[in-house]
Amino acid sequence: MSLFVKDPDSRIDYRVDWGAAYLGDAMITASTWSVSPEQAGGLAVAATSHDGRSASATLTGGVAGATYALVNRVTLSNGEIDERSVAVRVEQR
Repeated sequence: MSLFVKDPDSRIDYRVDWGAAYLGDAMITASTWSVSPEQAGGLAVAATSHDGRSASATLTGGVAGATYALVNRVTLSNGEIDERSVAVRVEQR
């Protein structure tokens, strides 16, 4: 799992490029994002999108000093389902 650092006051986009890895002719048909743990004032997904080859999420908030698991789950046009996770550490910068 990769580690990503975010300031609690920043609003940033995070993207997973699924096409660069292995999609071949398959395309993303659905994409969901989740954050764990869920907590008041914690890391939140404010918006999501996908273009068939990559998936993006706009991240907001987070408690300084906390580390969250951000998970992107995609469904592909060939019926496969896959997930990618990244650890997001929130630090005042």
